[in-house]
Amino acid sequence: MAGINRALKLNESQANINLSASVKCVFISHHKSDLEYCKKVAVYIMNAGVDVYLDEFDYDLKHQVQTNNPMGVVRCIKKGINKSTHMLCVISPSTIYSKWVPWEIGYGYDKTALGALTLKGVKEESLPDYIKTVPVVRGTKSLNQYISNLSGFTESHLKMYSYITENNIMNHSLDSVLDWQL
Repeated sequence: MAGINRALKLNESQANINLSASVKCVFISHHKSDLEYCKKVAVYIMNAGVDVYLDEFDYDLKHQVQTNNPMGVVRCIKKGINKSTHMLCVISPSTIYSKWVPWEIGYGYDKTALGALTLKGVKEESLPDYIKTVPVVRGTKSLNQYISNLSGFTESHLKMYSYITENNIMNHSLDSVLDWQL
């Protein structure tokens, strides 16, 4: 039941099958300095059977960035967003310095179900204005609810089969990333 990362070239044919079958996919918009946190969130979401698009494995995008080709970067980002049904903009103190996160949100605003995910310690009052207009996932508890809504399964069903974990357990896989009680 695990989801896939649609950015990985190896997953391309399955990603196309999932796209035609309307399998949900979350585009994870983030500042590059938050990639390690985003990978943990992506794995957690995929364990629940939901696809993600996390650019870590989008080698075309990496090439466009390395060759300083903004048009190529835009093409790659559009491709990722167009393969997604949802977008989670990961908010950290670094997000305000991102050149691409606001652009991704603008492009994906009418194409995906847009939401935001705040990393550990980010206060609600520090959210950028463009994020205050979308639903905000504030911690592990609300991420579990978000995944339940995406997957169409109840939280208790997802927990029973270990697709997600109770937010208040000791040593939760996202303890270093998200505030558990929110």
